[in-house]
Amino acid sequence: MPRFAANLTLMFADRPFLERFPAAATAGFDAIEFLFPYEHPPEVIAGRIAAAGLDLALFNLSPGDWAKGDRGLAALPSRAAEFRASVDLALRYAAATGAQRLHVMAGLAPADDLAAGRAYREALRFACDKAGEAGLTILIEPINARDMPGYYLSDFRRAADLIAELDRSNLKLQFDVYHRQILHGDVLTGLREFAPIISHVQVASVPRRAEPNSGELNDTLVFEALDALGYAGFVGCEYRPAGVTEEGLGWFAPYRRRADSR
Repeated sequence: MPRFAANLTLMFADRPFLERFPAAATAGFDAIEFLFPYEHPPEVIAGRIAAAGLDLALFNLSPGDWAKGDRGLAALPSRAAEFRASVDLALRYAAATGAQRLHVMAGLAPADDLAAGRAYREALRFACDKAGEAGLTILIEPINARDMPGYYLSDFRRAADLIAELDRSNLKLQFDVYHRQILHGDVLTGLREFAPIISHVQVASVPRRAEPNSGELNDTLVFEALDALGYAGFVGCEYRPAGVTEEGLGWFAPYRRRADSR
């Protein structure tokens, strides 16, 4: 049975971020993920995780200045020093929180920009080598252009080829079902094809990016396919609830691990 991680950036958004940790536990999740923890000190995040009895599946390296349009730094040659600093910062948070996976966002650059390609490869080598010293995994994720126009990495085959080229044992694929369906379709075939390099899965309905099983995909079949493949990682619930988070968790009832009395 998949182990689901509530995405606290998007779920339980009717309350402050630090109050979402106990809300996720009460709703029956035993794991969480989020995009960026950097507005709060690592020891504060770690305390909330421990108090709620949760595991942290992953979080992202700093994307740069999100409010000004940054969507990652790795493929931006002029931001290399800032990227390296973001790796060190993320490792501090990982050490405090117990996270084992870090997602590196590529940034906005043309896919055929040679300088961006060189910067991206060098950034991933650096991140993998630094994370490897701590026993951590680095993830890359193709993102569709409808949600993030101009994102450097927007093709699953290209991501797989890059992982093979760089040949780092701790560089893996983050397989987002929502992005896969929009980019290529054929989700189940993609899961089977890339299973050996997948270290994290995320899910949301298509096209609204809302609760699983509320769109064009049968997400239950996706979860069954993950079981059949022997996938033992987390499935991050990176979706925007259509209403109050708790009212939309009917899809989660068969997978709930925590006792209802919690």
